[in-house]
Amino acid sequence: MSVPNLTTEEASPVSSLPSQPTPIVDQEVTDLVCFSHLRWDFVFQRPQHLLSRASRQWRVWFVEEPTYGETYQLELRVIDPHLTVVVPHIPHGSSPETSLDLQRRAVDQLIAQNSIQDFISWYYTPMALSFSHHLQPRLVIYDCMDELSAFLGAPANLLAQEKELLKRANLVFTGGLSLFEAKQARHAHVFAFPSSIDFNHFAPARKGLSQPTDVASIPGPRIGYSGVIDERMDLHLLRSLAQKRPDWQFTLLGPVVKIDGSNLPQAPNIHYLGFKQYLSLPNYFAHWDVAIMPFAINEATRYISPTKTPEYLAAGLPVVSTPIHDVVSMYGHLAPVAIANSPDAFEQAIARALQENNPWEEVDAFLLSHSWDTTWARMNQLIQSQLALVFE
Repeated sequence: MSVPNLTTEEASPVSSLPSQPTPIVDQEVTDLVCFSHLRWDFVFQRPQHLLSRASRQWRVWFVEEPTYGETYQLELRVIDPHLTVVVPHIPHGSSPETSLDLQRRAVDQLIAQNSIQDFISWYYTPMALSFSHHLQPRLVIYDCMDELSAFLGAPANLLAQEKELLKRANLVFTGGLSLFEAKQARHAHVFAFPSSIDFNHFAPARKGLSQPTDVASIPGPRIGYSGVIDERMDLHLLRSLAQKRPDWQFTLLGPVVKIDGSNLPQAPNIHYLGFKQYLSLPNYFAHWDVAIMPFAINEATRYISPTKTPEYLAAGLPVVSTPIHDVVSMYGHLAPVAIANSPDAFEQAIARALQENNPWEEVDAFLLSHSWDTTWARMNQLIQSQLALVFE
């Protein structure tokens, strides 16, 4: 068995965390082991926000899906003194059975070498049960942020694994109201925690920030999108808008995944700028005029609760979205948010947004009541209540 490869990254936005975890009264849990289908260095979203806060009181181990190389090894990458990314490296050509065995070995190695005894297991993907079902955590939490079974390329046995995870879980959190409605009858303790906002991170965009060099040459008005570009995006809508309004510049930030990049709409007024770090997003938002969420209406988007909605609003941007359930139910009542269900309606909504001066008092009050700090505090109350039962 290889010796773990321990590397240290520059601190991410959690660098201001206290030097020691906050002690929690009447419980002995010291660690949280998270199993994620997303990588820590991918788009900064729900897992990073929540687990950064969890690391203020526990050591957090963020176990990613494996990467493949020449030999087996366990990589540990320190993000913060109490938050470590864990990446199993598995030899190319390993059979599915061998791959699961090696992931199980990696988890056991992690636990043994770091004296992890009293811990919480936190799942973003039910598929991780295949190699972690033997663990004996104090508490099992399923933070269901997406309906993964509806995504392109979802494993055939994902629903069966989720059924088993729901049996094991003490608590189930959902990333939106629509997911809550879908899961609430399947578990006794399901709680909705929709996308929240780090208001202070995005609000400086309203006052003007330095302009990134890769947008400096793009004229206005600028219509922006930030997020993953995948099968959930309505490419026909984007193509139609670019054709209808060659005077508008469509600026898209984010990685292209699971779809062929050659199928993306191409036009002189469509600009794909690629993945951007979370820290730099306010600088881009500060130089947009309108933000859009051109999601397709399909099974993959039926349960999504986009984190970008409150981030756009915190940056002072009017938002135009297709009728995503959680966007309509949570944000549709706010003046700067427009819902459009066709290319023509989307074009008209953007045109209005470019002209209107919206009031922001109601928006800001709403956003400040839905901060990630508040969300984590409410989650933690539920966790502590469950731990109190465990340690009785």
